[in-house]
Formats: sequence, structure tokens, C-alpha cells
Amino acid sequence: MKSVLLIGLGRFGKHVATELNQLGNQVMAVDINEERINDVLPFITNAQIGDSTKAEFLKSLGVKNFDLCIVAISDNFQSSLETTSLLKELGAKFIVSRAERDAQEKFLLLAGADEVVYPEKQMAKWTAIRFGLENILDYIELDDFHAILEVKLPKSWIGKSIGELDIRRKFGINIMGVKQQDKLNVEVTPDTLLTEDKTLLVLGEYRALHKCFRL
Repeated sequence: MKSVLLIGLGRFGKHVATELNQLGNQVMAVDINEERINDVLPFITNAQIGDSTKAEFLKSLGVKNFDLCIVAISDNFQSSLETTSLLKELGAKFIVSRAERDAQEKFLLLAGADEVVYPEKQMAKWTAIRFGLENILDYIELDDFHAILEVKLPKSWIGKSIGELDIRRKFGINIMGVKQQDKLNVEVTPDTLLTEDKTLLVLGEYRALHKCFRL
């Protein structure tokens, strides 16, 4: 469980608040708009109405006491930039800020953000890969060279065991799990038999994944 200072309660911030709550975190939510505060009250621990670009207001929140500060302001980049900078000056332990454009990411990092999230760009990439490539059911980017995919079985693999396919030796790809009827089994052995109703969770380099599954 972490203590989180969440600043900005637009659509993105509201979703972050609900997810943090479900994960058991303590959330202090901040927004200049009272209606937005009221919308998330069921999902947060505490709330404050105020302007996060004012140093005295941020200081009064005890920024240093939070494990994580998230700047989710989405309608005013100047406010997001100033808030990020002030959080850094006030000694925030870890700052995650939201960007809406590539250029914003650079400025937020310079202002003091430890990490920058770019929801629209990240979701656009996921959507393109999920629906633009054959047989891909899910996708997690790990870095510029590696990814985890949930893939449908190539027809030639149906009825064969993991040992028979030996894709780790052939392609350098690790099978992390086998999914069947929405249940994931991570206890994969060479004897695990692949049937038509199963999908694979695989980890590897992009080029190896492309070669193996002919993406």
C-alpha cells in the first residue's frame, strides 16, 4: 500500500483514483474544481480543493510525506509544468506527470518528473498492434526491444506439446503461460499440450516475435 497525492481529476485522473483505490492505496486527491472532487470522494481517502500552482498550498499538503505524486492535469499544460516543478522543489519522493504531446514529455522531465505517462500515445500504439496485427490478443511493451504478447496459436502448433515446438531454442522466445477460457496457467512444462481453445503468453525480442508468429 502506498500513500499517493493525485493532482488533477479529469477523466484520466478519475480513472487513476478508482484504480489506486481498488489496489488498496491511500489517495489524497487535489483539484481546483469542487465538482470533480465530489465525483471521486467514494474512491479516495482525503481531498483538497485548491490551486496546485501555488507553492503555499502544495506545501500545506505535506508533499514529502507521500510515496508517490501523480500530476494528472489534462487541460492546462502550464499548470502541469508548474505543479511538477513545485513538487520537485518541495521534496516529493517520486513524481509521475501526464503528457499529451511528445514535446511536453521533454519539458516535464526537465521540470522534475521522474516518469512521464502519455495515455493517448500509449493506447494508440496498443490499439494499432492489438487490432492491426493478426492473432494478437494483448500486448505489453517492456522497452524498445522486448514485449509480452498474448497470441493465438498458429494452426501448425495445435495438437503439439511445448517440448515438441521448442520455440525457446529456435527463436529465443519464452512461453510464460497458457491461457484457456480466461484462466491463466503459468505452470508450463514440456508436456503441456496445446489445443485450439488455448492462447499463449510469450516474452521475447520484437524481431524474434515477428519471425516466430509472422506478425
